[in-house]
Amino acid sequence: MAKTSPAEFFNQVKVEAKKIVWPSNRETMMTAILVLIMTSILALFFFGVDSFFGWVVKNLLSLAAR
Repeated sequence: MAKTSPAEFFNQVKVEAKKIVWPSNRETMMTAILVLIMTSILALFFFGVDSFFGWVVKNLLSLAAR
């Protein structure tokens, strides 16, 4: 593998950095909104599952205490 000098390395970094395509403000907002919606849906789902299993365990423990 050929070694590059530090100057050539930084030149290559500059060339590659110019190829970056940043998302528009609209794309960023739409992505952020989608993430918030999906996070909320997952939070509600896991809250429901956790509540259900908590109810099951509570009932099983009350049966065992009798």
